[in-house]
Amino acid sequence: MTKIILVLCYIIVAPFIGAILEGFDRKISARMQRRVGPPIRQPLFDVIKLFKKQIIVVDRSQSFLIVSYLLLTIMTGCMFYAGVDLLMIFFVLSSAAVFVYFAATVTGSPMSTMGGLRELVQDMAYEPAVLLAAVGFYLTTGSFEIDEIINQDTSAIIKMPGFFVAFVFILTIKMRKSPFDSAQSHHPHQELVKGLTTEMGAKNLAYFQITEWYETILMLSVEALFIINKNPISYLVAVVVILATYFLEILIDNSSARMKWQDMLKLSWFVTLLAGGVNLMVLMLIG
Repeated sequence: MTKIILVLCYIIVAPFIGAILEGFDRKISARMQRRVGPPIRQPLFDVIKLFKKQIIVVDRSQSFLIVSYLLLTIMTGCMFYAGVDLLMIFFVLSSAAVFVYFAATVTGSPMSTMGGLRELVQDMAYEPAVLLAAVGFYLTTGSFEIDEIINQDTSAIIKMPGFFVAFVFILTIKMRKSPFDSAQSHHPHQELVKGLTTEMGAKNLAYFQITEWYETILMLSVEALFIINKNPISYLVAVVVILATYFLEILIDNSSARMKWQDMLKLSWFVTLLAGGVNLMVLMLIG
């Protein structure tokens, strides 16, 4: 019953929390740039406005692909809060990313297609760190099951500091923050217009934005796995760590120039191998 409640809460509450986080993101970013900034609820207003716009799509299959992306992401989050195998969760999440690539390229737009190709490069950049994190949890707790991971006597981060560093690093890519926003940017400094979402409009763009909110909450929830243990206080510590990480992402976004995709790929793999790889070898030696 508890898992059913958690799954329902994720389906209903997650997009609103994601929208509020984005609202704080915009407000804090504006203050860092000496602007007043929009209201905290502005992301919700934007999505509501998109649903009211006239639907004009370049290719009808784009709607199917975007909705599939949304549903697969929701399913991934439901699997996470149902306590399913962590490795399976990451595989399903990777499958969801394929649909947004096809949604971008099916239109035939050169800007959108290039954004889709860069999205695949971003997937290549962060996937090794995500999969290594799953392996690290297994070596630390002896299981891929989420219930087993959060019911340990000590937090996983004690034995997985390198994996944590690598995971937080790739969150910048996953959340499309500078300097790793080559595929799609929230700011008007892209040479690809809006890149991935150039040809998305009305409901399709709204579905994409809602999916981003779901995915943000899912990735932050995975980050919490590094902190949570049997002690109830660890849940509060996990929330503090998540908020600190989110603020760090905003700070990096507003203080970094966009990096070329080639440099992003090299840097992300370097950090993954250095931090995660060394941590992996240590766990294998002491295990």
